[in-house]
Amino acid sequence: MSNNTSQRTRIKICGITNIEDVKAAIEAGADAIGFVFAPRSPRCITLDKAIEIGKVVGPFITTVALYQNPKITEPTLTQWLGDWLQLHGEEDEDFLSQLRRCVIKGFQFDPEQVRRWDNCPHVDALLIDGSSGGKGQSFDHTALAKMRDEIEKPIILAGGLTPENVSDAIRTVHPYAVDVSSGVEESPGRKDPELMHAICRAVREADQELTNQRAS
Repeated sequence: MSNNTSQRTRIKICGITNIEDVKAAIEAGADAIGFVFAPRSPRCITLDKAIEIGKVVGPFITTVALYQNPKITEPTLTQWLGDWLQLHGEEDEDFLSQLRRCVIKGFQFDPEQVRRWDNCPHVDALLIDGSSGGKGQSFDHTALAKMRDEIEKPIILAGGLTPENVSDAIRTVHPYAVDVSSGVEESPGRKDPELMHAICRAVREADQELTNQRAS
């Protein structure tokens, strides 16, 4: 993976809790689906439920499991058969080195944390958020954009993204992907199909604008 200099921006819809929503997310154009295994989250589901929902996910949709400070022996962590693990807590480099899986490290935007995890050999992609995760808080995208050329790993942009603001975020940061959850919900854990379609359209429109700019 690389950041978005020439290809389309990928879209991850996180916090999926039911089959109807995963079908609607894929129909809308999502590239990746996120399941939350963090107990404090209102979007948390069981491993059995995630496996049930995962049965309707096609072979070309990426599945991601989100955790916050899990134990290395946690069943959802050891038995998860999806594509990626996303760690959005206080996990350190030693913990990540034990996973032997593709890892997305999520964290609240801070230049020092960006550099820390970009330099970590056990992290494959950076999910940069406006909070510690799941709160729908944005942050100063221009500050991240100023660092973009020094970041080696793919950037997944998260935090308060909605159909109304995602285009500006993409134009500013040029991330590899965007991660949305609360911005496409009717209520925590229940997605709104119209909002999912709207945010996917907005992402594609922003990509087209960037493509046109490069061609001109």
